[in-house]
Amino acid sequence: MSQRDNTKTENASGLERDPLQGAISPADTAIANYAGRDLQPNRGIPLNLDWVKDVRVNTSAVERRAQTIGTRRTVKKEWQAAWLLRAITCMDLTTLSGDDTDERVRRLCAKARQPIQQEIEQKLGIESLNVKVAAVCVYHSFVETARRAIEGSGIHVAAVSTGFPAGLSPLAERVEEIRRSVEAGADEIDVVITRAHVFGGKWQALYDEVATFKNACGPAHLKVILGTGDLLTLRNVGRASVVAMMAGADFIKTSTGKEAVNATLPVSLVMTRAIREYAQETGMAVGFKPAGGIRTAKQSLEWLSLMKEELGNSWLRAELFRFGASSMLGDIERQLEHHATGRYSAEYRHPIA
Repeated sequence: MSQRDNTKTENASGLERDPLQGAISPADTAIANYAGRDLQPNRGIPLNLDWVKDVRVNTSAVERRAQTIGTRRTVKKEWQAAWLLRAITCMDLTTLSGDDTDERVRRLCAKARQPIQQEIEQKLGIESLNVKVAAVCVYHSFVETARRAIEGSGIHVAAVSTGFPAGLSPLAERVEEIRRSVEAGADEIDVVITRAHVFGGKWQALYDEVATFKNACGPAHLKVILGTGDLLTLRNVGRASVVAMMAGADFIKTSTGKEAVNATLPVSLVMTRAIREYAQETGMAVGFKPAGGIRTAKQSLEWLSLMKEELGNSWLRAELFRFGASSMLGDIERQLEHHATGRYSAEYRHPIA
């Protein structure tokens, strides 16, 4: 062959292969490992209604298991400080208020770049770690402002789209909103599903909706908000999780933060076990984001424990786990300062934005 042939084929696992380069090793593209198996990013699969209909949840067993998280074992002293630092690196620092301004978003981005006061970093001896949050999450109107404010930091910009938080605007408008946010520089898109599809068991409609959102995202990661506080049953949560993953979600997320009930440990347990089953069946990894109602450092340790016990160390990284919680950062700062000095400071000394 005298000229380079750019034709690519796919192997049995769906990975592309260049005839002149040889097969791509799964380990080269793996984003996670579970039970000794390398897992690929989620590409989605055709809707499997039998799988969806077979989803069962033993509510009492889930609630009993959730009660043991954070009580069976604890981390103390320097190990607790290390876990709290990990929690910061998995945070989506968020402002989604009706009175948001460009200046507030810029202050939020400054906090994202420097989430821990320099004085505390020095006392802990962690300056070289360059601790920062994973992303800032804003409305579409502030994507460009956030993009400029965090430029060069490696922090992602996430935009809430698709008629957030209700998700009831016309589909064409929701899709266009995604495209505009990506064009403005969003790295991640948090979308809201139509909850009525879940209530009516319209799984094809839900699948098509999420797949359409995924296609509109292009290179941006898709985080699918289920609105679990509205879904009434844990079985609905499990089924909606499976459909969203089949449709190509990069993350599944509990809540908008605007519902009466947001992230809870029982809901999170159902969703993480759906992620685990999906990984076992497909060889693809999906991330998880609890959002809303997570306010304390102690709660961050509970969710990190859940991820480690249910999914393993791969889900203790920002690539596959996020907290949708901003008020929690102030409490984590206070706990870290206590670890460094033995004293608790006042909450007002740790503003977010």
